Amino acid sequence: MNDLLSISPEVADALSTKKPVVALESTIITHGMPFPQNLEMAGKVEATVRAKGAVPATIALMDGRLAVGLDPAGLERLAREGKSAAKASRRDMGPLLAKKKLAGTTVATTMQIAALAGIQVFATGGIGGVHRGAEQTFDISADLIELARTPVAVVCAGAKSILDIAKTLEVLETNGVPVLGYRTDEFPAFFTRTSGFGVDHRMESVEEIAAVMAVQRKLGMTNGLLVANPIPEADSLDAATIEGRISEAVAQAERDGVSGKALTPYLLQRIFELTEGRSLKANIALVLNNAAVAAELAVAVSRG
Repeated sequence: MNDLLSISPEVADALSTKKPVVALESTIITHGMPFPQNLEMAGKVEATVRAKGAVPATIALMDGRLAVGLDPAGLERLAREGKSAAKASRRDMGPLLAKKKLAGTTVATTMQIAALAGIQVFATGGIGGVHRGAEQTFDISADLIELARTPVAVVCAGAKSILDIAKTLEVLETNGVPVLGYRTDEFPAFFTRTSGFGVDHRMESVEEIAAVMAVQRKLGMTNGLLVANPIPEADSLDAATIEGRISEAVAQAERDGVSGKALTPYLLQRIFELTEGRSLKANIALVLNNAAVAAELAVAVSRG
C-alpha cells in the first residue's frame, strides 16, 4: 500500500523526526460546508494545529494517490470542487483510486490512511454512527467499524446529533472502543455539550489520554479510541431548538427519499437552512476546538 501514499515533505519530515502530527479529514471540506466557508475553515483548522505545536496533515484522494498533507492549492481544489468530488468511505477506496478520482475522505478512510502513514491522532467534527430508524434501514456508519480496527485516537465533539446516539454508543461498546470524555462525564451531541448519555472514562488532561494510548499499544490492541470533546459553551446551540430542527430535516429526508452516503450532507445542509446559518457557525467552532485539543494530544504523544 505504501506506493499509493503521497506524503507532503513537511509531514514526512515530521513523521521521520517524531514531531507531533494531526490528521484532518476532508469530507468536511467537500461535503460539510459551502465554498468559500469550507476553504476558510480548512485554513483556520490547520493554523490552529500549528499554533499548538503540531503539524497538520489534511488527507484526501487525489490523482490516484492517498494524499497526506495538502498544500494551499490542494485545499482550494477540494474546496472549489465541493460536492462534485466523491465522498470516499472504506468500500470506495479501490474504485476511486483506480479511476484517479478526486475525493474527500470520511472519518473511516481518514483513520485508515492516517494509520498507513503512521499518524496516531486525528481531529474531526463529529463521528458518523447509527442513523435514526436503523432498526428498519440498518444504516450504520463505517466510522464505527473503523474505530474498532484501526489504532488512531479520534478527537471529536461526539456523534453528529442527527444520529441515534444511544445506539451509536452501544455499537462502540460492542466493538471494544473506549469513549473518553475530555473534561466531561457526558457524551456531547455535536451542536450541544450534552446528550443525556455518559462516557466510559473521564480524562482531565491530554497526558492522561496519551497514557491510555500507550497502554493500548503495549497490550497489542489494534482498535482506536474516541476522545469526546464538547463544543465550547459559548458556541453551543440550544438543545431543544436543534432537536426540533433535526426532526424536521429527518422528516424531509424521508419524504425526499434521501439515504445512504447522501443522507448526512443533506441533513447538515437542511439544518443549516432551518437554523439560519447558526449550525454552520457552531460546526466551525467545534472543529477548531477539536483541532486544538488534538494538537495538544499529539504533542503529548510525541513526548511519550
